[in-house]
Amino acid sequence: MRDQYIDLMEKALSAYTDEHIQRYLNDVETDGLKEHGFPRLTANIGILIANGRRTDLLPLFLEMMDLCCDMFLRPYIRAANEFSVREIVCCIDEVERANAVDEERVLRWKQKISQIVPEACYDVVVKEATDRITNWAIFGAVSEYARVYFGLGDNLDFIDRQLSCQFQWLDENGMYRDNKNAIPHQPMVYDLVSRGLFTMLIHFGYRGKYYEQIDACLKKAGLLTLKMQSPNGEIPFGGRSNQFLHNEPWLAILFEYEANRYAKEGNLALAMEFKSAVVRALAVTEKWLGKTPIRHIKNRFPTETKYGCEGYAYFDKYMITAASFLYAAYLLCDDSVPSVPSVDHVPSAFVTTDYFHKIFLKSGGYLAEIDTNADSHYDASGLGRVHREGAPSTICLSVPCPSHPVYTLDVTDPMNLSICPGVRENGVWRFATDASVVYETMGVFTEEDAAYTTMRCRFSKESSVDLQYEVSADGVQIQTLGEGEVACLLPAFCFDGESTSEIDANTHSLSVSYEGWLCRYTTNGFIVDLKRISANRNGYYRAFAAIGDGSLWVKIQIEEQKHP
Repeated sequence: MRDQYIDLMEKALSAYTDEHIQRYLNDVETDGLKEHGFPRLTANIGILIANGRRTDLLPLFLEMMDLCCDMFLRPYIRAANEFSVREIVCCIDEVERANAVDEERVLRWKQKISQIVPEACYDVVVKEATDRITNWAIFGAVSEYARVYFGLGDNLDFIDRQLSCQFQWLDENGMYRDNKNAIPHQPMVYDLVSRGLFTMLIHFGYRGKYYEQIDACLKKAGLLTLKMQSPNGEIPFGGRSNQFLHNEPWLAILFEYEANRYAKEGNLALAMEFKSAVVRALAVTEKWLGKTPIRHIKNRFPTETKYGCEGYAYFDKYMITAASFLYAAYLLCDDSVPSVPSVDHVPSAFVTTDYFHKIFLKSGGYLAEIDTNADSHYDASGLGRVHREGAPSTICLSVPCPSHPVYTLDVTDPMNLSICPGVRENGVWRFATDASVVYETMGVFTEEDAAYTTMRCRFSKESSVDLQYEVSADGVQIQTLGEGEVACLLPAFCFDGESTSEIDANTHSLSVSYEGWLCRYTTNGFIVDLKRISANRNGYYRAFAAIGDGSLWVKIQIEEQKHP
């Protein structure tokens, strides 16, 4: 598996042509460092060279490395150095151990890194434990501890001060709340990022005053993260920076750490379960890196359109970020811990705290992820993900469609779209994607062969419906009970930026055929085409609805198409 990490890093680098790298270098020489994409690209090239790969880039790498080390010492440059110093320090270690660069040059780099003054180098510096600073402080702590680990720094007080304000952001499950300005809406990626940084800190040997708190957080949240991982290996949806290729490497970091923990404790069964989760996460990354040309986000729209991307999530920064986090997982990887076949057929159910407002149901190779209070800038409330092991993640729905996204789409007037109930009020359909609708969860349950949740959706004081979502090897079934006509929104994936699906609708069924798989909705009601197109980071969806009188069920099944 350690070889696989290096292979994937090389594949990520292949998304950059030599001309692209040279152009990037020229831009930084002219304008200076502006963000951490360039140091990450530099470090990735150096690590690959140290492993006998891409040695053709050595001359270019030397120029890039000189530039990075110089710019860390320029106090007027604020370029998110807390993200970058750890990358460059690890790269120096790799090339030095491999004798890939002459000793004099390596010594010059180490001397420059040794001169870093954290308060001058980093953008975010903690003064008091009460400071409301989120995970940039951990990035700085990890970079500083990397300097300590490799003998290039000794400021342990700075590291503890950076960590001192971080524990206010942990919820009761040990999940990290990064969005301090919007308390109900916490992004799932940044929970994983922050906990992944904690694992790196401990890997580098941190045993300071916060070690026990950090490790306890990782242990508690690590077990729950197994419940949140899709059977396809993906991180949960929710919030910013989702659906990028760097997402699953964060899972690999966390799961490698936990696999090591339980192997050392003698709990080989649990260690193997975490190692299997690593295998699933890497399979996602490998799949997307195997497509040509490589994109940095999970769609096939041309990179220059920035489809699905926030303003900060451009190719140069986020493409190489996948390689950066693959390397961090590589550092934690112990190949002596074996994996086991998938365990996602075992029923599990998990409800996050209200900060993350998610419900996860898994059974029989299926997963349903429900958001009960979505951030309308990124998602929509309701059942926002149905995955089946092995099937294309987007064939049903991988992330909801927002009506007012803060990331780039090219669909005019998109509608909120998830798999959720609707009621008819004054002759107009109103769906539970509306932010004013209140979801009341009654609980989550597992049986021998199924996981399910019951809830009530309150549209107003006078109007509500009762719901049950059940997941089993037979698929996902939604039962809706209400007064008068009720409905259920149904998304039909139609375009990924390159390929179209085949959609077939009749009175009681709706099917989507895509990449050799079939997603089929069946219902006791009748299906109508809402004549609306919506979109998310993955592509376009046509909106349908199943409509029934008082009692409505919808079953979702995803099957591989068998051709003679």
